[in-house]
Amino acid sequence: MTGSEVTDLLTALRDGSMSLDEVAQRFRERSWPRRQTPPAATYLELAASVQEDPEPDVPGSFDEVTAALYRGEITNDAYDVLAQAMAESKRAEDRRSADSSDSH
Repeated sequence: MTGSEVTDLLTALRDGSMSLDEVAQRFRERSWPRRQTPPAATYLELAASVQEDPEPDVPGSFDEVTAALYRGEITNDAYDVLAQAMAESKRAEDRRSADSSDSH
């Protein structure tokens, strides 16, 4: 593998060595990095955040999928399937985290 796991999976999807369903399953099984900056909680924080530089893309994150979409390397339909798979992974991770904190 040359780049990140996400880049390699997108390459496999494009070259046909993996199906969209296979890539989506890998997306469901992996852990996704989270942004470090908390989202704005108030209108004033939101307005202030507009003046800041955007956070850089995070290697191995869904940013790579979005960039592939913008470059025309994946279809809108594939993007939607992969976004859903990533969201399922994050929800499962959140549930595991909540369950482990509840047991303490």
